[in-house]
Amino acid sequence: METKKANSVDEYISNYPVEVQERLKQLRKLITETAPDAQELISYGMPGYKLNKNPLVYFGAFNNHIGFFPIPSGVEAFKKEFENYSTSKGGIQFPHNKPIPLDLIKKIVKFRIGENLGY
Repeated sequence: METKKANSVDEYISNYPVEVQERLKQLRKLITETAPDAQELISYGMPGYKLNKNPLVYFGAFNNHIGFFPIPSGVEAFKKEFENYSTSKGGIQFPHNKPIPLDLIKKIVKFRIGENLGY
């Protein structure tokens, strides 16, 4: 999925096919509702969120999946819950042909908020 460089999250999302846009919008809505004080930005070429001047989470669209990047601590803390997904040190892949586990992502965002705010 080749796309042009985006300057905003709206522009980033609009670069993708409608089905992928819907998945990206789901993630964006969940993150902004869960972390309303987070600053939304484009970082590393994808949507990202900062809270308390520190990275919170990122997400992006790829050919076969949506990537969710809660930095290494967010992946490590929920490792057992990601047994059915491909993971890397700092990210999780959600295949386009499966639903995104929104409840789990919400828990991870809350966990990352706690880390960023020091509790």
